[in-house]
Amino acid sequence: MMMRRPTRPRAYAPDPAAPGRPCDMPGCREAGEYRAPKSRRNLNEYHWFCLEHVRAYNAGWDFYKGMSPAEVEAQLRADTSWQRPTWPLGRLGHAAWDEDVLKDPLHILAAAKMKASKRPDPGKAPAELREPLATLGLSWPITMDTLKARYKELAKRHHPDANGGSRDAEERLKTINLAYATVRSRLGDHARVAATG
Repeated sequence: MMMRRPTRPRAYAPDPAAPGRPCDMPGCREAGEYRAPKSRRNLNEYHWFCLEHVRAYNAGWDFYKGMSPAEVEAQLRADTSWQRPTWPLGRLGHAAWDEDVLKDPLHILAAAKMKASKRPDPGKAPAELREPLATLGLSWPITMDTLKARYKELAKRHHPDANGGSRDAEERLKTINLAYATVRSRLGDHARVAATG
């Protein structure tokens, strides 16, 4: 059994809400079955035309006609937010997140605030890195490039071969290697979190 496809009105089918009046084009006696907006300022007020005249009207329609480039740009920007005002995030300040005004029945924002308060100070080194950073003579925050450059400098300076096979230099290099590995591992963790977060 062959299925019949549902019929769809054609793009040029008359408007079912046509008011049953003649075409608005002067001198035309055809039925006005197709609507066209009167102007860009009155998009909900329509002319009613016959098919021939609505095609001619649409061919000459230019929404931006008579607008300056600045007005066209403003119109395009307003269209991206459906003609509603918008503000940059955070512009309303702390008052926008006032707990008395904001309803948070699932306590999502409260949980985020607690998590933020537990976050370490970005200017203060994590406890486990303070000693390794001191060993390397570096301060937090630090980049991988800075860490590598400092490690190369210290490794050259304290390598036993550069110090006549000194046992002290060898021990110092072991400490530097351990500090470097600790800080490098932590920076790698930060990079992975940033890439996935």
